[in-house]
Amino acid sequence: MAVDVEGGNLGPYQDRPRTFPNMRGKSYNPLIFRILMRINVRVLFVILLLALGVVFYVGASTSPIIVFVFSTCIISFLVSMYLAKWVLAKDEGPPEMGQISDAIRDGAEGFFRTQYGTISKMAILLASVILCIYLFRRPTPQQEASGLGRFTSAYITVAAFLLGALCSGAAGYVGMWVSVRANVRVSSAARRSAREALQIAVRAGGFSALVVVGMAVLGIAILYAIFYVWLEVDSPGSMKITDLPLLLVGYGFGASFVALFAQLGGGIYTKAADVGADLVGKVEQGIPEDDPRNPAVIADLVGDNVGDCAARGADLFESIAAEIISAMILGGTMAQRCKIEDASGFILFPLVVHSFDLVISSVGIFSIRGTRDSSGKASSEDPMKILQRGYSVTILLAVLTFGASTRWLLYTEQAPSAWFNFALCGLVGIITAYVFVFITQYYTDYKHEPVRTLALASSTGHGTNIIAGVSLGLESTALPVLVISVSIISAYWLGQTSGLIDENGIPTGGLFGTAVATMGMLSTAAYVLTMDMFGPIADNAGGIVEMSQQPESVREITDVLDAVGNTTKATTKGFAIGSAALASFLLFSAYMDEVAAFAREPFKQVDIAIPEVFVGGLLGSMLIFLFSAWACSAVGRTAQEVVKEVRRQFIEKPGIMEYKEKPDYARCVAIVASASLREMIKPGVLAIISPIAVGIVFRIFGYYNGQPLLGAKVVASMLMFATVSGILMALFLNTAGGAWDNAKKYIETGVLGGKGSDCHKAAVTGDTVGDPFKDTAGPSLHVLIKMLATITLVMAPVFL
Repeated sequence: MAVDVEGGNLGPYQDRPRTFPNMRGKSYNPLIFRILMRINVRVLFVILLLALGVVFYVGASTSPIIVFVFSTCIISFLVSMYLAKWVLAKDEGPPEMGQISDAIRDGAEGFFRTQYGTISKMAILLASVILCIYLFRRPTPQQEASGLGRFTSAYITVAAFLLGALCSGAAGYVGMWVSVRANVRVSSAARRSAREALQIAVRAGGFSALVVVGMAVLGIAILYAIFYVWLEVDSPGSMKITDLPLLLVGYGFGASFVALFAQLGGGIYTKAADVGADLVGKVEQGIPEDDPRNPAVIADLVGDNVGDCAARGADLFESIAAEIISAMILGGTMAQRCKIEDASGFILFPLVVHSFDLVISSVGIFSIRGTRDSSGKASSEDPMKILQRGYSVTILLAVLTFGASTRWLLYTEQAPSAWFNFALCGLVGIITAYVFVFITQYYTDYKHEPVRTLALASSTGHGTNIIAGVSLGLESTALPVLVISVSIISAYWLGQTSGLIDENGIPTGGLFGTAVATMGMLSTAAYVLTMDMFGPIADNAGGIVEMSQQPESVREITDVLDAVGNTTKATTKGFAIGSAALASFLLFSAYMDEVAAFAREPFKQVDIAIPEVFVGGLLGSMLIFLFSAWACSAVGRTAQEVVKEVRRQFIEKPGIMEYKEKPDYARCVAIVASASLREMIKPGVLAIISPIAVGIVFRIFGYYNGQPLLGAKVVASMLMFATVSGILMALFLNTAGGAWDNAKKYIETGVLGGKGSDCHKAAVTGDTVGDPFKDTAGPSLHVLIKMLATITLVMAPVFL
């Protein structure tokens, strides 16, 4: 953490509250950036051209489709650079705004450096374990036929794992880098126009989204192309192209591993600081949110960046990587069973879909333009409607490009109409995404009845607010589950009736149809991430406006944007849960195929009537509840430390309330940072160790009972039950937390007594309860679900 912030050297506290103390510490840039900055610009340009030349040469040696993917990703990076330049060209406002933003940036970058240092050490340790396992495992028949030995397979898996972890960490840094620089520019723009502030926040989020999605697609494409050329795929006596996607599983596991710990650590940080700041500041002292007199306010604003931006960037990166890899595996498997001559289209289809995602999401981002409103107050048009209009544009373009992609890549002479069925599968996924967004918005936006009913429950006390919030969260699980169920069955049926059959005449397109629906759901992922990043940037902007004591009209604008940001964050979390459900289903199918390949016998069903298998299911459900409990209790313990520290400062420094003494912001930042790093270890290790331990124990048990596949069956049951329980739990936690938050925001608009009333205090209590739900346990759960699926896929040999 920056020296000045960590040491508390914040300068003298001024009597004039708007002359905010200088809190700027030493700037931090990652090592790779410092190295690149020392290289001559011309030399760097030549190196970049050579690297691009090598990449395109490898791509051209693989497939023209790969060249198209490379080109689209590079263009999207250029667009993201334009967005970053456009955002950074905006003014930072008066000096007090810049000083607050600098303090937030120092705290966020310091925590990021420490957190990812810890994660990298754990990743290297896990990579060593994977290497040892793969060095001593038996190869599959496909690997034996292609001459791929144990050593090569082991090093490929470990390299893919480390690359996935590195790219996931980079995605998290990109998400945080833009947010800590855009927040102050949004604050400054809010002094002039609500629409301009909205546009800056959206374009800042768009920069992060395009880079994250582009990195996910480009990383997998490069890895695929390198393996294709290096292993001489489809040459006589070498690996078949249909088996190549299995080598990419390590990449998805690495991305999941980093995303889980990033989400846990960042979620604990942001919500512990938020809870501590709200309980003492709002409830006990009666001061506004983000008031500069609150010692925990800087830690709270830092948490928005490390929890909502860095963690969400790594999270969506992992979601896209898992979905692409699972779809590539199923596409290759189906093409092999159907004896399709050129399987490259079915395998590379997910990469093309997400390449088009970059294009259409860019159009959606640029469709949101800034027009200065005359009043300077809240925009005459609802910001949520503006964002929805951009999303509608993106959805429309997604339908068109998805249909074109299926006709281009999924057309085959064996079933001429199959591409149309798969296009309909994609349409099912796109509709599912849109419906998920609508359902989540209905349950979390205070313009709709559920949140207003929850706010009304606050008028009768804290207890009724909690009861109403819990019941709302439980109810909110019903519609999403029905939508997921209909989409899975519809997509599977469309795939089965596509006309693709195996050599025995059995339809085989069902699972791939589900994969295509998952791709359809994520075909607008870049725009969805843009809306997600918009939330914490707007939240930070509101905090900077409050701390720098800007006019009330400016705070009104940021409050509106903040409320919309709460809804978009909840919406994208619902979207992520839906995609996690479909992606986990695909990864589970890939796991079944992988076990069958290693066991050299069919493995198509798991009978939960077998006692051991049923126990595996119970353990999977238990894992979800135990993980959630540990994540929430981690926030609670850390928040208690913050509450004690904030209370201590108010008691020992009574002049804080009158701006005569300065709060020790650095102390709260240090408490939250150290505690969150400590607390993220236990639930994270639980998630990694549990499936491996269960698989090994029941493998040994099965060995002595004459059931060689018992370990694999129990792990499969564990994965199924954990996925179902995790989806329901995540839906409950995310929706309840978002509803509690916006019920508080609704009251703060002036209804039911407004700020400071007893009703408002009850709503703050509900919001405090919901904080670890929606920003720690809930988001971590859908990452956990996908990580369980990838870890079982990677560790499949251990269970046999």
